[in-house]
Order: sequence, then C-alpha cells, then structure tokens
Amino acid sequence: MMKKLLLTLAAAMCLSVSAQTPQPPEIAARSYLLFDITANQFLAEKDIDSPVEQASLTKLMTAYIVFDALRSKKIDLKQMLPVSEHAWKMPGSRMFIDPKMKVPVEDLLKGMIVQSGNDATMALAEGVGGTVERFVQLMNEQAKALGMKSTNYKNPEGLTEAGHTTTARDLSILATRLMRDFPDYVAYYAIKQYRYPGTPAANGSNRNLLLFRDPTVDGLKTGHTDAAGYCLIATAKRDFVGLGAPAAAGSPGATGSRRLLSIVLGATSENSRANESQKLLNWGYTAFEPVKLFDANQAVVSPAVWKGKAAVVKLGRPEAIVVAVPAGTSGKIKTQVLRSDPLVAPFTKGQQVATLKVTSGEQTLVDVPLLVLEAVEQAGVLGRAWDALRLWIK
Repeated sequence: MMKKLLLTLAAAMCLSVSAQTPQPPEIAARSYLLFDITANQFLAEKDIDSPVEQASLTKLMTAYIVFDALRSKKIDLKQMLPVSEHAWKMPGSRMFIDPKMKVPVEDLLKGMIVQSGNDATMALAEGVGGTVERFVQLMNEQAKALGMKSTNYKNPEGLTEAGHTTTARDLSILATRLMRDFPDYVAYYAIKQYRYPGTPAANGSNRNLLLFRDPTVDGLKTGHTDAAGYCLIATAKRDFVGLGAPAAAGSPGATGSRRLLSIVLGATSENSRANESQKLLNWGYTAFEPVKLFDANQAVVSPAVWKGKAAVVKLGRPEAIVVAVPAGTSGKIKTQVLRSDPLVAPFTKGQQVATLKVTSGEQTLVDVPLLVLEAVEQAGVLGRAWDALRLWIK
C-alpha cells in the first residue's frame, strides 16, 4: 500500500511562527526577478510570465548553441569562419567585420558577447547551423529541451520580429543552464573591453555597466530595442560565512560562495537598468542569508529498500543543499522528506526518489528533489521472493 512518509529531520529551535518575507525595493521595470542560483529559489519577482520582446538577450541562446557545438567538437575556438554579405550588412550593434575577413570562432564569440555585435552573431549562426533558418530551428529545439515553455525564436540576434518573445522566467532558466552547462566559456561575459584587430576602436566596451561598478558581477547580457526597452540579465557571486543546519547550531558557520541572478526587463535607460539590477542584487544578499543544510553527496536520509542487494538507499544531492532564508530567521527552519513507500529496487544513481521540503513556520521556502547517491541493484530470485512475501504480510 502506497503512503506518504513524512520524516522531520531538524529539531532544535524549530518554531511555528511564519517567517515574514522581506519586501523587495521598488524596481522601475516592466518585469523583473531575483533568483538565488545557489539555493534554487526565487527571492523576488514581478510579471515573470508576461511575454516580452527579447532584444539582444536572444544572444544567450545563440551562445548556448555555439558552446554546445564547441563541447561536441563540431567546431573549435581557433576555427576561421567566413563573413557573409548578410552578416556584414546586419543593422544595429556591430563588431565591424566584413566579407574580406575570416574570423576565429573565439573572436566572433567575444564580438557577440562583449560588443553585442549582430554581424558576429550572424557569422556564428551561419557557421554552426549552415543556414540562419536551421540555426533558429536549433534555438527553438533547445528552448523546448530546457523547459522554456513561453519562448519563441525568429532570429539569432534579437532584432524586433513578430512572435520573437520570451518571459523573465524562461530567461532565468536559460541563464542558469548556460552557466551550469558551460563553465569553461562563461568567463567571456566578464570581459569589459574588446575590439577585433583592424576594426574601428569605437563600441569596444561591454554595455553591462555593473561589470565596471561591482567587482562581484561577472555577467551576463544586456539588450535594447525600442519595443523591449532597456534590459539586463546580471549575475554576481559573493563569498559568505553562513549558518549550518539548525540542529547543528553552535557549530562553526558554513562557508562558500553564493550566486544570485537578477533580470530587469523594460527599464527606461542604460543607467536605469544597471541601477535597478544593482538594487535587486544588493537586497538579495542582505535581506536573505544562506543556510547550508547538507554537504554535497551527503545522505539526507537512507530509507529501507525492498527486493534490493542493499538494505537501504542513500538519498541526497551531488551538490551542497543550501537554502536562502530571511535574515535572522535561520532558527525557524524545519525539513521534511516526502516519499512514496515501499521503495522497491532497482534504483539508478541520480534517480529522483524523494523531495526535501524546507519550511519556516507555515511558509514553504523550497522543495529540493532528492536523488539516489549510490545505485541499488535488484536482488536475486530468492531475495525478491522473500521480500515479496514480507510486503504481502505487511
């Protein structure tokens, strides 16, 4: 018989008073969000599912496709790509390359990311996809694979086109996966100045003003069209000395780094999008504090297994489990493990078997999927028969 099993893990200082959620500052934008990547939590949001014009934020998906091609060895950073007439004549922001040139993939990436060059973007799209149409198809297929349910691409550069829309939520999915899936390439987004040799010196500065103002900011992308307004996806990584799990109160604080992601869409100016993004990031780091509940690959719980070669299955996460709580409320955290019993082998490593529900009073902070840390193979015929009999009696 299937039943829900609730296991209360945290004990000390667990109160029933609901935490007061901090209120974010006033943000002058059509929509925005603040996402704690380390804790996998939304900290603030406004109209994050409303369709918006993508502008040059589109280039994040273009980069994702190019990075994937690099990882799979379809292209390499030193490979020289031609510049078509179409790429050369692209309007808007440019890297200033022309058809007489063949440009290395790495320089085209810098031109697209730092200078937001539409010409560089088109050269990459044609080089990776063969045709622009095929590349756009790859973009839409990847968006679907990532779970970006409200995004549709019409071009690789982000110029205004009917139906070329996304949402703040989808952009947070894309930005998070870009950083997680391609750690070897995201450093390009922190480059402040770039100009390809032989091209005009103008337009060589990264338009993300926070790179020049906040040393903890290391990306990601700006965007602007008349329809989209001024947009910025910014991410910062700051060190912290946080708290351990409530049951371990009194022990030395947990240390590590904490990454936040802010998305501001439809601001009124280049300076405004930077200011509003900075407000969100600073608020997130001060209004919430990180609590490390479990280490990477630490078993959160080890429930009994039926019909398996092992007696138990270890459940946890390959990365540390950290939650963001309103500052000063870490003592109110409670955790519960929700799973369906009985647990019958086999179980593969990485398989989700349970969920860790983290609450503060009556407020749910986050639900963390718990994965199998060590595979459990199915027992032999006699072992399975014996457990089948025990289950029938139970």
